[in-house]
Parts: sequence; structure tokens; C-alpha cells
Amino acid sequence: MGYYAQSIRGQLDIWRRERPIPEVISDAASPPALREKLALVLKVRAFASSDLGLPQNQSYQRYADLQRPFVVWNVFATPEFSTRPVQWCFVMAGCVSYRGYFAKADADAFAAEAASGQDVYVGGVPAYSTLGWFADPVLNTFVNSAPVTLARIIFHELSHQVVYVKDDSVFNESFAVAVEREGLRRWIALHGTPQDRELFEKSQARRADFVGLVQTYRTRLNTLYKQGGAPAVMRASKQRHFDEMQRDYEKLKISWGGFAGYDRWFAQQPNNALLASVAIYTQRVPAFEAMLREQGGDLPKFFDVVKALARQDRAARDAVLRGYTPKVAAEMVAPASAL
Repeated sequence: MGYYAQSIRGQLDIWRRERPIPEVISDAASPPALREKLALVLKVRAFASSDLGLPQNQSYQRYADLQRPFVVWNVFATPEFSTRPVQWCFVMAGCVSYRGYFAKADADAFAAEAASGQDVYVGGVPAYSTLGWFADPVLNTFVNSAPVTLARIIFHELSHQVVYVKDDSVFNESFAVAVEREGLRRWIALHGTPQDRELFEKSQARRADFVGLVQTYRTRLNTLYKQGGAPAVMRASKQRHFDEMQRDYEKLKISWGGFAGYDRWFAQQPNNALLASVAIYTQRVPAFEAMLREQGGDLPKFFDVVKALARQDRAARDAVLRGYTPKVAAEMVAPASAL
């Protein structure tokens, strides 16, 4: 009950702070930079519905300043010798692979409680979706982001209003990431500057490298954990894997020309929970992107296919998504002339 109470208080506080975006823009006391970003939000919001087929409703039509850097802090946890995240179940959202708190102190307290015998990670979140139950606002936690990032967040969160499957965080987040990426490509093609295009291409390439690194070591650790052994030996081997991952990351940074955008992630002393937090958002993205290409890039048709898939049980969904893996692999090795 205490957890639900803090959730209700947090949501009520957001509503209390909300103001219509046109009102904020017309307010002479609003900083010019904020007014400019909110004007951009309205353009992105209109594009999301008119060009991407995302819900046309009151979400992202209001603004709230929470006077903190994140709206919630999510707690991820895994067993000491597993990369499978612990799930928590809630009334509206079903079972999810994280537990969110509106105050960092509460998240840290729960993480400390859950830390006994488990790997835990606490990560700040700039935005979340109420899944269409309420109108989600623009928040100070992300409004000052770069234009591409601002659009990405709006596309991602609106996607959760299109399709959401209880008890399957990987399905939900991977779908939303696939939509956000396609949405960004289309937004940049129509409204982006050359700098936006360059930033998007570089960030996508670096993100792919980072995700590949995480997936590689998650696979290696899964192999280690399946083999079993004495706990002390397992812990030593586990630490060696994370040390090697850190060294491989330093090599990646060199290939990126010194880009250090993931330094904060590695500074948190990577563990199973940190790996799981990345896998939740990326594991099925290639399959969803292949599914979209199969629909000729038609987003409404793609949404219909995903909605039909969402109505199947988890085993059937996973089987369908795994079936796209060979297609993804074939496309990755296709000759340039075929692309």
C-alpha cells in the first residue's frame, strides 16, 4: 500500500503543476528558450499523429516543471548469477521488470532492501507513459533536450498508447524503440537540419555498438551462470567478464573519436541488473524493425500486425519475433547494391 500511495502522490503532484502549453508560451515570464522548445513540442506532437499514426489526444499538450532532474527513478534487480530481471506486478500495468519511485530516496531505500543476494541498479527516467489512461504532459525533465532527443521521447511514449502487453516489458519497450527510431528518421527527413541528421546517424551507430557490447557480455555471463560452480569461483569469473567489458568499452571510445557519452553508465559499476536494463529496451528491436519493413514501412499496417501479435500468448509472440531473426541477419549481410 505504501508503494501505491507514493505513486498516487507523485501523479497528483504532476497534475497540480501542469499548465497548457499555449499559456506557457504566451506568458512573458517564461524563459525564451522554454517557449522555443514548447513550440517545437507542438510541431512534433502534430507530426506524431499526422505522419506516424500515433494517438491524437491531449498527451503532450500541457507542461509541468517538477523542479527535479527526473520524473521517476526505476529500480532493476536480478539474482546474483542471472541476467533475467526480477518482475513486480501492479494493478494497471501488470508485471514489469522494474519498480518506479517518484523520489530518489525511496528508490535507493528499496534498492538497498532488495540488494541482499541480488544485483540492483537505480536509474533516473525523464518520462513515462500512463498508457492512455491519462494525458501525459511535457516535463522539465526532458524539454531542454536536443530536438532529436525531444522528438524521440514523445514518439516512444506515445507508442505505449498504441500497443501495451501486460507482463512483457521486453515486447513493449522494444516495440516503442522501433517506432521512435522510424519516427525520428521521418521527422529528420522533413524537418531536420544537416546537424540533426549527422547527430542522429552518429548516435545510432554508437548506440548499436554499445548495445552489441552489452549483448555480447550478457551472452557470455549467461553461459557462465548455466555452467554453475562454487559461488566464490563464479563471483571471480563474473568480475573478470565485467572487467573485460570495461576494457572493450575503452576501445570502442577510441573508434568513436573519444566520445564519452556512456561513461556515466560504466561509472555505475556494471552488474547483471544494469545489463538487464539495456536488454529490456533493445532485445526485440531488430525483429520489430524487420516486421515494419515487411509491411513496406506502412506504420498503420505495422501497428495492426503488432496489435494482433499482442493478443497471442507470450510463447507464440516470442516464436513469431524469433522468426524474424534470420531475416534480420540476411539483411545485415546483403550487398550494398541491394539496399
